[in-house]
Amino acid sequence: MLRLSEVKLPLDHGEEDLRQAILRRLDLPAAALRGHQVVKRSVDARSKAEIRFSYSVDLELADEQRLLRRFRKDPHLRPTPDTSYRFVGRAPATTDPLDRPIVIGAGPCGYFAALLLAQMGFRPLLLERGKPVKERTADAFGFWRNQRPFDPESNVQFGEGGAGTFSDGKLYSQVRDPLHHGRKVLEELVACGANAEILTLQRPHIGTFKLATVVRGLRARIEALGGEIRFQSRVDRLVLEPCEGEEGRQRRICGVVLADGTVLPAGQVVLAVGHSARDTFAMLEAVGVAIEAKPFSIGVRIEHPQELIDRARWGPFAGHPRLGPAEYKLVHHGADGRSVYSFCMCPGGLVVAAASEPGHVVTNGMSQHSRNERNANSAIVVTVGLDDLAPYGKAPGDPLAGVAFQRHWEAAAFRSAGSTYQAPAQRLGDFLASGENERSPDSGLSASPCSRLSGPAPLPSYGPGVRYCDLRSCLPVFAVEALMEALPVFERSIPGFAAAEAVMTGVETRTSSPVRVPRLDDFQSLNIAGLFPAGEGAGYAGGILSAAIDGIKVAEAVALTRLRRQNPAE
Repeated sequence: MLRLSEVKLPLDHGEEDLRQAILRRLDLPAAALRGHQVVKRSVDARSKAEIRFSYSVDLELADEQRLLRRFRKDPHLRPTPDTSYRFVGRAPATTDPLDRPIVIGAGPCGYFAALLLAQMGFRPLLLERGKPVKERTADAFGFWRNQRPFDPESNVQFGEGGAGTFSDGKLYSQVRDPLHHGRKVLEELVACGANAEILTLQRPHIGTFKLATVVRGLRARIEALGGEIRFQSRVDRLVLEPCEGEEGRQRRICGVVLADGTVLPAGQVVLAVGHSARDTFAMLEAVGVAIEAKPFSIGVRIEHPQELIDRARWGPFAGHPRLGPAEYKLVHHGADGRSVYSFCMCPGGLVVAAASEPGHVVTNGMSQHSRNERNANSAIVVTVGLDDLAPYGKAPGDPLAGVAFQRHWEAAAFRSAGSTYQAPAQRLGDFLASGENERSPDSGLSASPCSRLSGPAPLPSYGPGVRYCDLRSCLPVFAVEALMEALPVFERSIPGFAAAEAVMTGVETRTSSPVRVPRLDDFQSLNIAGLFPAGEGAGYAGGILSAAIDGIKVAEAVALTRLRRQNPAE
């Protein structure tokens, strides 16, 4: 088959229009095109006066080689790449408990590591500290609605599906993927209940409720293949023993200890705990696993009417049923070298409580598949470098300094909003006005250099609720200065973005892990044989798709390590 890209059509086109466009593009008679299949569909909105769809299609043709010769200089016609997945091996028959790999964490990385191991016959044991997704969802929604107390083991960060379960469910990434592992991820998600459209959309997403269905499907597939999943099974310690000759490592893993004291033997452990497992990071440092601080970001969630974003992105086509709610991506490189950027933008979504520890406030964004809430929200965050973390560490080079930094500002946000798990919020106009103090939501807007909305001001969507105050009290000075510089700049890209009525809610601290657990080319820990750091928590992914891809890579490394040990001649 051949793949043709950059086939442009107007928004209101039909299926036959696509076929005719292919024939015109390649100057073919109708009989020469035996069939076509859409591979990818994106929106070309470079001209708001003529927004179009852009297609990549696989073609079944009467004479492919002749057509390739005709279009040999056209970069948009090439042989269709082989995106089929091939397993690296199959598990040998064994009853040794040390031959059963353990996966820690049931987020996208852990679930895909476990799924691939199960598909290769290794019967993995997956341990998750939180609850199954149904019970976890009840806890999270109950907390947001002030109907249930905060649960440090069952929340937006901990539980089946990981932090991505309560998000927009974006399924695209900028990671290099020459082996098409991302295609494997999407196909498995569809097999577990996701809409088939994620296979063809340029920027696919699932949405929270559908994600809950999908993760249950992943669990069922793993269990059907001989894997086992245990919930409310927090790993509190690694069991290590001396070893020699394993890539220079002096120790290897031989088991894990659960919170209830249960000891589970294991010769291979995939560490896929996510970016918020702070107690696990402390345990790793305590037992001597190599770990280091890494940069991340801090900022706020900002909300605008979704209609404003639609008009800015789609122009006269705003509201077109085939376009849906618009997204945005913004970046500003400040005078001091810091970057300010949008993160985890949620069209038609909600701002939600995402703390994982008592006495802290953390924000995140979430959308359902329909994206039909009134507000658009996004994190607007500022980069945090290692030098910024130094004052928060116990000593120079403290690998947990980033954790201490996050805790400091999350606790400040908790106190600023009255220590009730409400979040501190502020109108953008008040934030930009120098010297402003705490203001009530009905106090009127200051005379700050802002635009004005043409319609009603957005109401904050954060549950359990907000308290209006000065966000400067819960952000470092460098972040405040960077945001004040960037917000008016973003107005140039999206008119109305810096509207005085826009709502800012703090704080956003979990853009990525504050630590990295270094690993070598064999995907094992720098200094512990048999320990495979993986995903966001270990510093090797950022988002659902990249975490799942890393889970696949680590599962392959686990399998190859096992097979090479048992069959060194192969």
